[in-house]
Amino acid sequence: MLKLLVNIDHVATLRNARSEGYPDPVEAAKVSEDNGAAGIVFHLREDRRHIKDEDAWGLKKAVKGLLDFEMGATPEMLDICSRMKPHLCTLVPEKREEITTEGGLNMSLIFDHYRDEVLPILNEAGVPVSLFVEPSVKDIELCAKLEIPVIELHTGTYSNATGSAQAHELERLKKAAIVAHENGIQVNAGHGLNFKNIRPFLENVPHLCEISIGHALIADAVMRGLPVVVSEMAQLIDSYNQ
Repeated sequence: MLKLLVNIDHVATLRNARSEGYPDPVEAAKVSEDNGAAGIVFHLREDRRHIKDEDAWGLKKAVKGLLDFEMGATPEMLDICSRMKPHLCTLVPEKREEITTEGGLNMSLIFDHYRDEVLPILNEAGVPVSLFVEPSVKDIELCAKLEIPVIELHTGTYSNATGSAQAHELERLKKAAIVAHENGIQVNAGHGLNFKNIRPFLENVPHLCEISIGHALIADAVMRGLPVVVSEMAQLIDSYNQ
C-alpha cells in the first residue's frame, strides 16, 4: 500500500521565527494524521534549526502511525535515536550551511563507516534503517550489500527538472526502484514533491511504499489550511492503490 508521510519540519521553522511557542509541530503532526497521513517525518539537525529535542520526544509520544526520524549519522543522533526507537531511522547527508538536504548519501564514501560503526549501533537498538540515496543503480547495489531494508529515493532533481530532463530523471528513478525491489529493499521517496509533479512520478515509478512530503504541504497550508492539503494529497496518493 502506498502511503503519505508528512514532514513537519517547517512548522517548527515558522514557530522558531518568533520563538513564541506556536505553531506547534506536534499539533501539526496530529492534524496531519487526523486528515489521512499514515505517519510523520522529522529531521533533528545538529544545529536544531527547526525541530528541537522536545519536539522529537513529543512526536514520539503523540504520533499514532509511522514515525520516521531523519538524521545525520553523528554520535549524538545515534544515541538519541537508539533511545527513542522510532519506527524508522532515515540517514541523510547533512551540512550545516545547506538550506535543505541537497542530495543523497555518497554511498562509496560512507560504505565502510556505515558498515562498521553506524549500522551496528542502530541494529543493536532494534531500529530499522533507511538510507536517503540518489536514483543510482550502483548506489542501490551498495545498499543491498549493507543489507539495508529500506531506501528513500531522492526526488529533488526530478522535482526541479522540466521537459526532457524531467523525463530522464523519471527513468533513473524507475530503474533504481526496480533494482531496489529486486534486492528485497522497500522503496520510499521524497524531496521536492508537490501537487504539480506528484502524478507523473507516481505513474512512472513502480514499487513505491511511502512518500514523504513536507515543504510543499506546509507552504500550501498557509493559504488553504493543513487539514485540506493533507487530505487532498493523501487521497491523491491513495488513488494509486486502486
